[in-house]
Amino acid sequence: MWQVSARSLCRGSSRAWQKRLPWPGPAPAAPRSRGPAWSPGTAPAQGLSSMAPSIRLSPAARSLFDQPLAIAVQGLGPRQQVTLRTSLRDETRELFQASARYQAGDDGELDLARCPALPGGSFSGLEPMGLLWALRPEKPFWRLVKRDVQSPFLLQLEVFEGHGERHGRLLAQAQHERAFLRDGVRRIPVREGRIRATLFLPPGEDTFPGIIDIHGLGGGLLESRASLLANHGFATLALAYYQFEDLPQEPKELHLEYFEEAVNYMLQHPQVKGPGVGLLGFSKGAEVCLAMAAFLKNILAVASLNAPVAVTAIPLSYKDKIIPTVTLHQHKAKATNSKFLDYSDGMEDPFQAPGDQSRIPLEKSEAQLLFIVGQDDCVVKSEYHATEACKLLQAQGKKNFQILSYPGTGHCIDPPFFPLYHIGSHPVFHKRAALGGELRAYSKAQVHAWSQIQAFFKKYLIVN
Repeated sequence: MWQVSARSLCRGSSRAWQKRLPWPGPAPAAPRSRGPAWSPGTAPAQGLSSMAPSIRLSPAARSLFDQPLAIAVQGLGPRQQVTLRTSLRDETRELFQASARYQAGDDGELDLARCPALPGGSFSGLEPMGLLWALRPEKPFWRLVKRDVQSPFLLQLEVFEGHGERHGRLLAQAQHERAFLRDGVRRIPVREGRIRATLFLPPGEDTFPGIIDIHGLGGGLLESRASLLANHGFATLALAYYQFEDLPQEPKELHLEYFEEAVNYMLQHPQVKGPGVGLLGFSKGAEVCLAMAAFLKNILAVASLNAPVAVTAIPLSYKDKIIPTVTLHQHKAKATNSKFLDYSDGMEDPFQAPGDQSRIPLEKSEAQLLFIVGQDDCVVKSEYHATEACKLLQAQGKKNFQILSYPGTGHCIDPPFFPLYHIGSHPVFHKRAALGGELRAYSKAQVHAWSQIQAFFKKYLIVN
């Protein structure tokens, strides 16, 4: 388990709300025990004897995508060298793969929770989930996206003999489903009024804390994050806002009245616990969430993933007020080691004139605010935006905010075990660009941030 010790950015207790998380060190060794009660994933490779190596997985056949998967190999020779490989195809059949080199123990057992990966593969060191978070696309710059959450991803695991550049003899293989819906979670398409969304309800007839989940630029309706949250006891609404069904394809403005309608829908639902809702957003979606907290009622808590604290790309309006977009300067892009441009300096500073006309007036919000930022965000200076916004709130005597700042983490912060997407299309300029992030640090940030998001919403949405 990755241990996090938070420290204040500045001296003195006045900035205790801001936490920069240190680079993760080597994972601590697991206690030497006989390990979990392994359930068989599958039989040994076809044609091998019953004494041949076999893969043991826990859970055995199916797990949730954000859930750890324990992997072990039994029946190897003493200190035998093997290469493990994972493969996964997305919904467009694009291939993602990772591999790692290992050496079995004296007893022929290989437990990834206790055995470090050796140099030469996709990662090294003691990383029990490395074969999942290190998956990389065969097609350059491709992102793993899940659109049909009702069907799982199928993970293939293989064990090969030796450590050669070319894989040796296949010793064992297994398949495992990585699902997005726990048994009993209900997926309900929502087409009420103008709302275009999908509601996910946990099992049972109780009431549940409600969250509206809003993604960034790109349009459409993405359900993966909302479905995973519902597995943890939240009534979650995945909300589209353009380029979906009859919603505008190229909106000239985003009207907060549309998002207000979604808030009212949630609060009127018999299985959503009041008196308010939480908001979870990424990038432009997080920007919208912050604006909702500033202008709308019944917003109790907002978790913001790498948001600008200014309106970008599409103006926002509410009633008779319009917030114009902040100016973006392509010529301020800078080169990176990846040879792709970093555009994070291209945004006009919304905390100084003239950019301040586009700043979201968070001082109007009474909601609890959790800013989750990547220190290597190459799209938005998200840590700077969060820090300056919290300074303004603090100056007004407010204490309704906190920042979690992750090293080695770029613009895209997905739930645990989604592969790193560090080079892709810039959301505004639509050019290939650096998005930021380093593989191992990002994998730790995913897990920690996901647990913090859930704890944050449980704290502020479950009102006695």
